[in-house]
Amino acid sequence: MNSIGKNKIQTAYGTMEYAKSGEGTPAVILINGGSGPIEGWFKIFHEIAEQSTVVAYNRFGVGGSQKPAVPQHGQAVVDSLRELLREIGVNPPYILVGHSLGGLYANLFARQYSDEIAGVVLLESSHPKDLTINETQPPFIRRLNQLLGIFDSFSPHRKWNEVHYVEETINQLAQSAPFPEVPLFVVSGGKKPPMMPESAFAIRKENQLDFVRLNQRGTHLIADSSGHFPQLSEPEIVLRAIRECIHTVRNMQR
Repeated sequence: MNSIGKNKIQTAYGTMEYAKSGEGTPAVILINGGSGPIEGWFKIFHEIAEQSTVVAYNRFGVGGSQKPAVPQHGQAVVDSLRELLREIGVNPPYILVGHSLGGLYANLFARQYSDEIAGVVLLESSHPKDLTINETQPPFIRRLNQLLGIFDSFSPHRKWNEVHYVEETINQLAQSAPFPEVPLFVVSGGKKPPMMPESAFAIRKENQLDFVRLNQRGTHLIADSSGHFPQLSEPEIVLRAIRECIHTVRNMQR
């Protein structure tokens, strides 16, 4: 089954689109990468629902969710996610699964609300030090990124897009509490993305290893045949990480 049934709900922050399925605890919360839609989880969503409650959602400006009216830095994203979960009746503890930029938000959520977190899966997650990778890019690519950013100012809501507030999110992470001692699984793609220089890929691999050292419970899984989207190219590896996290958490609760 590839389709994911979606609903909308009005929250204190605006209308949000979400998908919810399954039963049981801990609830698994899927946090998309930058501008990623709910549909990006279609290869694993229903399989997770066989294990526990699972929630995916579209952040403001994505899919059927309302356009953002305020800056979408990490704190705003975490606050709106917690409000959504409250409104749809999904209570903690949570296992957060953060892909790419969504990994920064999972990281921030876990540090700020550690009492609500049972486990974390970082899936090809962005790392605070990944910003240095841009410095290794060819000058023409850096200049192109700057030019493309100019067009955001022509759209009232695009100026609030999360991609403009990554540095602010990283600063919020730096000011937060240490990462909690909860089961942690880090899933990294083993293939270098096209166009990425070897030097940049080396930095990214080291940053992924740094995630494993966030606490004493870190486990590293490498999706050897995947680039940045293991949930699409090797979904079984991602499912393995989530299932093992659920199993570990339930054993600890016993």
